[in-house]
Amino acid sequence: MHLQRPEVLNAINEDMVHGLDAAVDRASEKDVRVMVIRGTGRAFCAGADLVEVPGASPDIDRLERTVARVAAVVERIAALPKPVIAGVNGVTAAGGLELVLACDMVVAAKGAKFADAHSNYGLLPGAGGSARLPRAVGPAMAKRLMLTGEFVAAEDLVAIGFVTAVTAPETLDARLEELSASLSARSPRVLAAMKRLVNAANEIPLAEALKAEATELSAYVRTPDLVTGLAAFRENKRPVFED
Repeated sequence: MHLQRPEVLNAINEDMVHGLDAAVDRASEKDVRVMVIRGTGRAFCAGADLVEVPGASPDIDRLERTVARVAAVVERIAALPKPVIAGVNGVTAAGGLELVLACDMVVAAKGAKFADAHSNYGLLPGAGGSARLPRAVGPAMAKRLMLTGEFVAAEDLVAIGFVTAVTAPETLDARLEELSASLSARSPRVLAAMKRLVNAANEIPLAEALKAEATELSAYVRTPDLVTGLAAFRENKRPVFED
């Protein structure tokens, strides 16, 4: 999925929300194993298109509906039972950061930078930013990003685990293809279960998380993917998992 409004730094409008919804529909199909979200031009996504929100007398009902639609598609991306990779170039801010937070892995081009930016214009996040950002970067960095609105370089977010890797701008697409291919070759059942377990581990006590792991394992060992994986191990070759 390419965000394709480069003239406005891929700012989110209603058409883009519809496009993201359609992309999630496509990614949900059986033959798709990985979803990649990539910015076009000089940015990943600069957030909501505020030009489309009249400033003097905003239509509050419309604004709330729009924010709700953005939040809904971001939640769909987060809940997708497949790996979702954000390929980040240039600027990512506000709603763009919330979109990245819904992804499982973040590969950034050198020079990419991230900001919350809502506070710069007297706004609050509405698509999960205040909930997901502290979980992704820790409360101290979350407060820095949210309260100051300042940009933080991708390189500074690698050490805390938010950015998976930083690569040269000219190799970003190749790195995304390499990572997508690696993930696509793995058991879809395993990756879906791992994603469920990791996401839930932030929300539940350790004892419940351990029980959830045992439950997932009990279900998985009864699938054909286990047989495929063990057979490939014995034969010293790469397993090929069916959709």
